[in-house]
Amino acid sequence: MHPAAFNAAPVIETARLRLRGHGYGDLRECAAMWSDPLVTRFIGGKPSTLTQTWARLQAYTGHWAMLGFGYWLFELKDSAQFVGEGGFADFKREIAPSMQSDPELGFALASRFHGKGYATEAVSAILSWGDRHLPSERTVCLINPENAASQRVVEKCGYARFETGVFAEKPVLFLERLSSRRQ
Repeated sequence: MHPAAFNAAPVIETARLRLRGHGYGDLRECAAMWSDPLVTRFIGGKPSTLTQTWARLQAYTGHWAMLGFGYWLFELKDSAQFVGEGGFADFKREIAPSMQSDPELGFALASRFHGKGYATEAVSAILSWGDRHLPSERTVCLINPENAASQRVVEKCGYARFETGVFAEKPVLFLERLSSRRQ
């Protein structure tokens, strides 16, 4: 087991959001988000099945147990309404070697929450946590070059492109960010 492993995701609060670990009761909301073509058009290109979303939730909790980092569920602080999810992962992607050794940032929001600043708020909080807790001082992410909104979010949060490539037969941008410990 990774020396910094947790049993569950720590709770993080921002001005409007609570970031917490996933539970079985979150499957319905997560499945609704991942089955939305507006959410998945730049993430895999097609809606996820219930089975795929269930596997995703199990992987999220497994990351925390095995690696000490993972994904959080985002909910509104005042109402507990589901907003989305995101965090760090090691998906063991067979991809550019430059992406394989560092935690990979990812995030997705339910389409009704797009364009309201929630992604930047959540990603900023995730990165702040990562700067304090991740063993790696570098995190990476990959983004479809047509996904201008996600590019803006990660660039606002300090990511910069270091390479381009192909993943799942689609062009991708590889971005990196150094922890504030090194900046």
